[in-house]
Amino acid sequence: MLIASGVSTGITLLTLFICYHFMLLHWKDVVLLSTVTLIAAVVSMLIHYVMTRPLEKSIHAITEETARISEGQFEGQVPLIGPVEFQKLAGQFNHMTSKLNKSFQKLRSAEVSRKELVANVSHDLRTPMASILAFVEALQDDVIQDKTTFNRYLQTIRLETGRLDGLIQELFKLSQLDAGGTEFTPERYHVDHLLLDSLQSLSFQLEEKKLQVQVDLPDHLPAVATMPSEMKRVISNILDNAIRHSPVGGTIRIKANKLSDPFVQLCIQDEGEGIRGADSDKIFDRFYRADPSRTRTSGGAGLGLAIAKSIVELHGGSIGVNVEEGQGSRFWFTLPIY
Repeated sequence: MLIASGVSTGITLLTLFICYHFMLLHWKDVVLLSTVTLIAAVVSMLIHYVMTRPLEKSIHAITEETARISEGQFEGQVPLIGPVEFQKLAGQFNHMTSKLNKSFQKLRSAEVSRKELVANVSHDLRTPMASILAFVEALQDDVIQDKTTFNRYLQTIRLETGRLDGLIQELFKLSQLDAGGTEFTPERYHVDHLLLDSLQSLSFQLEEKKLQVQVDLPDHLPAVATMPSEMKRVISNILDNAIRHSPVGGTIRIKANKLSDPFVQLCIQDEGEGIRGADSDKIFDRFYRADPSRTRTSGGAGLGLAIAKSIVELHGGSIGVNVEEGQGSRFWFTLPIY
């Protein structure tokens, strides 16, 4: 714009001198018109400079921010300066940067989760595999002669193999849920039937620890919209967790009630040692164990609650835990009414 203004001023002055040369204008007229033209040109250039300075600053700021984005930095913001059009452009640019920042944060989080998944799977597979290998080698080398010990070794191999199979099944189920491979096809089902089926499948574990189960269900509890097989997995995972952490001879309390929203809430309370407050927000994460030693004597692979959360959210419900350290844990989840 400044160059265009200078060129137009030069053409005007050249025209005046040509007119003077051909005696179309007197010298005084040429001087007067040239002076007016130069003053107008200076004023015009100053106005152009003042008006284009904010534009230059806006373009420079966007250019610098673009350079930072190319280096993977998404925290910056372009100042909203200049004309309204450039402020809108800067606002859209900042919105795009914010979206890119969220996307890359998710990618980084996913990469960290992937590395943790590989490390945890390796750990959880290595332990039973090493145990199976050791017992098989002992049997192959004829180290064990008496039948009782021989059978005990076979039983251990069977248990470790079952543990491996359970871990593989859980990983497969979780990958299905993450990939959206489980289609939500709900049907009308009653909560009492879900509880009865789940408790029957865990009857041996309940009897082994001499646990009592108290169930509190309203007389007219509406049916829920659920996939029974998937929801039984949720209840079984939570109950298995409650059984594992309950003291011998303790009581597990199960309560269901209708919420004001179109949901039914199911609560499972145990009398275990409870969960530390710092762990309550992470208890539904994959492979997370509240026990820092990561021993398997008091816990599974750390996938059961993660699977339960994915299934409940697939149903459109929510899941959580209320804890009071030393006084047990109260897991709850909601299901939509049919």
